[in-house]
Amino acid sequence: MSTNDQPVSTARSDAAVPCASSDAATEQTTLIEPLARPLTGAVRVPGDKSISHRSVLFSAMAEGTSHVSGVLDSADVRSSIGAVRALGAEVNVEKQPDGSLTGDIRGWGSAGPSQPTGAIDCGNSGTTVRLLMGVLAPWDITVELTGDASLRRRPMRRIAAPLEMMGARFAPEGATTLPLSISGTRDLAAISYDSPIASAQLKTAILLAGIFASGTTGVYEPAPSRNHTELMLPGFGVAVESAPGEAFVRGGQSFHACDVDVPGDPSSAAFMACAAALRPGSSIDIENVSLNEARIGFVRVLERMGAAISVKPTGSAGEEPCGTISVSHVEHLRACEVMGREIASLVDEIPVLALVAAHAEGTTVFHEVGELRVKETDRLAAIVEGLGKLGVHAWAEGDDLHIEGVPGLVAPAGLAFDSLGDHRLAMTWSLVGFTGTHPVSIRDFEAVRVSYPGFRADIERLAK
Repeated sequence: MSTNDQPVSTARSDAAVPCASSDAATEQTTLIEPLARPLTGAVRVPGDKSISHRSVLFSAMAEGTSHVSGVLDSADVRSSIGAVRALGAEVNVEKQPDGSLTGDIRGWGSAGPSQPTGAIDCGNSGTTVRLLMGVLAPWDITVELTGDASLRRRPMRRIAAPLEMMGARFAPEGATTLPLSISGTRDLAAISYDSPIASAQLKTAILLAGIFASGTTGVYEPAPSRNHTELMLPGFGVAVESAPGEAFVRGGQSFHACDVDVPGDPSSAAFMACAAALRPGSSIDIENVSLNEARIGFVRVLERMGAAISVKPTGSAGEEPCGTISVSHVEHLRACEVMGREIASLVDEIPVLALVAAHAEGTTVFHEVGELRVKETDRLAAIVEGLGKLGVHAWAEGDDLHIEGVPGLVAPAGLAFDSLGDHRLAMTWSLVGFTGTHPVSIRDFEAVRVSYPGFRADIERLAK
């Protein structure tokens, strides 16, 4: 039985739960056939991954029982579920007909998390491990955090450094990657932190620790990052002051239970949108998607490229605006320039936007995308290599990505791609096959389970 097929209904457990890991990822190669028909109709993408993580973690921190619905059932979110179970939360969620998870989470509240009996394995989930550092910092326990081979290569010092300034301790001292141990303290001091990067994970870790610190903690960013944390915390009884690029919490607050309904993930929606933009004759509606301005930068980029894309607000899920994104194919796309200040709102969508840029007339430039080098894999190098297989000239110049588009691009036959265990790359290269004229093979296409397990089924259903 695969990790994603295991029941999630659980009782309290202090045992760490191993989570899905790319160390054990299949080596299987998947053949992606061209779609027989254009994409038409409506689709609902899975729940937002960022909001799903936070719904699980914040519920675990709260006093009482929270009800969550629409939670993404993916390997990454299951890593967060496994982690909070290991720390003493009671999780009882069940899979729904639409594939989402719905149910209750009873948190540890003022008692704090329990000392787990072993290391917490965060699988491939950077969000899980980085937010957990902020969750654990205010408590007198020592927890070892680890993950799969990919996660063990990703930078963690950026989170550990400000938490050390607040009073938490990490071992080994100065550790830059996993595995590492965090020892928290109930005597955290508030800080005012100038972040060197725009990172919602970094910001959230500091804010979560700051809620239990002495004084007011502030985070200042060079550009606005995702604000899901700032929108969600008030529902859990935690007051937050925020403005674009800065956020503050005062210490001495506590979490209470809350109901959270998770809207569709804009990052997942981006792959559907780009598929429709690339496949002639396509016209689709992507429904119930989060329209948070910090998450739909990809829409603005596609607009500038000349894509037929529009957004219609239809309501909200808690404080998160949501609605429908409609996309239709157009014959001519044009290159554009994507500035550094925009990157935080579309960083996860750069691989698929790069594929669209490969079809556009002119040279598209994505500025200040060095962060791609430290994602699940080196996405910057992978994009350049993958587009090269299509006969597209793409290159990195410093931290900027340049793509010389080829209008009317037709991918050659016999292409093979390696996802490198990266879900965003697996979905991106699959669009070469789905929207093209020749099949492509993708090594470890199943990496999509990290964020969108039903991706292939949804694409093929829209083409029936």
